Amino acid sequence: MRSLLFAIAVAWGTLANAQSEVLIESATGRNDPASNSPAVMRAILLKPAGPGDSAVLFFRGVPGYAKIQSLADKRRNMIQFARALESALLPEGIALAIMDCPTDQWGEYGVGATGYMATNCLDDYRASKTHADDVRGIIARLSKEHGYSKIFLLGHSMGTLSSRWLATHLGNEIAGSIHSAAVNIANVKGHYGSARNIPYDAMRAPVLHVHNEGDACRGTPYHLVKGYAGTNLLTVRGGTPEGNPCGAGHLHSYQDIEEIVARAIVTWIKTGKTESTVGG
Repeated sequence: MRSLLFAIAVAWGTLANAQSEVLIESATGRNDPASNSPAVMRAILLKPAGPGDSAVLFFRGVPGYAKIQSLADKRRNMIQFARALESALLPEGIALAIMDCPTDQWGEYGVGATGYMATNCLDDYRASKTHADDVRGIIARLSKEHGYSKIFLLGHSMGTLSSRWLATHLGNEIAGSIHSAAVNIANVKGHYGSARNIPYDAMRAPVLHVHNEGDACRGTPYHLVKGYAGTNLLTVRGGTPEGNPCGAGHLHSYQDIEEIVARAIVTWIKTGKTESTVGG
């Protein structure tokens, strides 16, 4: 495990010297009642050193809001899987954008019987056309200012509420969507319940579902994803079951095999080929 983490850290450090990082901000046209200021949506764009036309928009897990105000907020929003994605994508000329919720959807950590829960940016927003319009603002900036014409969505865990609903609303405006460790069971507060209503047949762009068959998180069982993913399923096997079963490690987040999963995702983006299984 230590050698793998060291390798990712070295690669990540090397990339940091070659890539450029840009703070992207888009107005939503709404007012944030908490601050009485215009609500904006932000992302941190990680650009490869060379040219490219593709970018992956990454939607993080709980609490879902990254609270991005500057480039300094990158590190605390990069779980090991996100770092592995950066290490795999950028050398292939594919940019990675760390997405946030708009400022009028920021919240705090709520603590419940099963652990941490989000207090805002939940189903009513993520399933809405307002969310799609907000993301369109970021996509427009990526296209106009940075030349990224092929946009892929990638949600992990809670972030798949965004990636899946957005895939239904954005249609062929995106090049594809990737849904990793998808949440499909509501928590004790009823959050994430909209997952049962996602119309997968309304997704027009190519789709990839990625899930560890041993995922031990209550809200993200493998069998539910297998039931609807069909041939668009990349089954992950193996990993290290340590820590919070629903957290940034464990089998849920592909602990110790993050690079293998990230490389399979890059293969799908570049070729459209879905590997049936990766890992042990």
